[in-house]
Amino acid sequence: MSVARRGSWRRRIVLLLTLAMVAGAIYTAVAFLQRSETLIAERCTAAGSGGDDLATDQAANASLITAVAVRRGLPARAASIALATSMQESKLRNIGHGDQAGPDSRGLFQQRPSQGWGTTAQVMDPYHASNAFYDALVEISGYESLEITDAAQQVQRSAYPEAYAQHELMARAFASALSGQTPAGLDCSLRSPDTAGNPATVSAELTAALGNVQTSSSGRTLLVDADGTKAWAVGQWAVANAKELAITSVEVDGRAWNRQSRDGWQPASVPAGQVRVTVADAPAT
Repeated sequence: MSVARRGSWRRRIVLLLTLAMVAGAIYTAVAFLQRSETLIAERCTAAGSGGDDLATDQAANASLITAVAVRRGLPARAASIALATSMQESKLRNIGHGDQAGPDSRGLFQQRPSQGWGTTAQVMDPYHASNAFYDALVEISGYESLEITDAAQQVQRSAYPEAYAQHELMARAFASALSGQTPAGLDCSLRSPDTAGNPATVSAELTAALGNVQTSSSGRTLLVDADGTKAWAVGQWAVANAKELAITSVEVDGRAWNRQSRDGWQPASVPAGQVRVTVADAPAT
């Protein structure tokens, strides 16, 4: 082989090695950016939502509204109507002010004390507000088969009734996941907890939301006796509230959600009939 050809091969080898190193560096940089705590956009998504994610506080409120429907034995359709209504009225946030159309409007559904929804303190209580909404909804004959816009308007009497329809896809997806109708349907991307969690606090919040559930604890893990759709309602309620309650992992019926891996629900050796919710230790100082 001539000197010129040997030089050409060396240049090619050097070029290939350089490209491989660059590719490796890019892959490492991308992986680092994907895992970097500071760059994580904390959001929750539901299967079939069409890309309409929720912020973590919105997801927690959506889980509460849906849990009230589950506790009352209402269908997921009721929760869909409630979520679309709350998103339109308050962006799924428990706000303490109204607008020009209702200066005394308050809370998740912008209910007005002057219109008989309760006192100001009551409509600011998410549980009271959600129950009041469902109390009115179930009085509507055949609400389950109505368009969300029609059902919501009959409850709210809004000046902009068509606006509820824009939130239907999101509302249906989150209601289905949070009511347990869509297993492994809810995922939240979160940073690492900055405080320790408490299984007793999780148990108290869970009971307030979904009613009397059988719980026990093992170390930092809360054990909840539930199966079927109830198990998935419990598990996905826990994911939706993971940021506030410093929850690090949730295990349900052969699947597990892990806050640190951020890979969504993955197969796991979890028996049916029990939901496991693990909270964070105190962060290292």
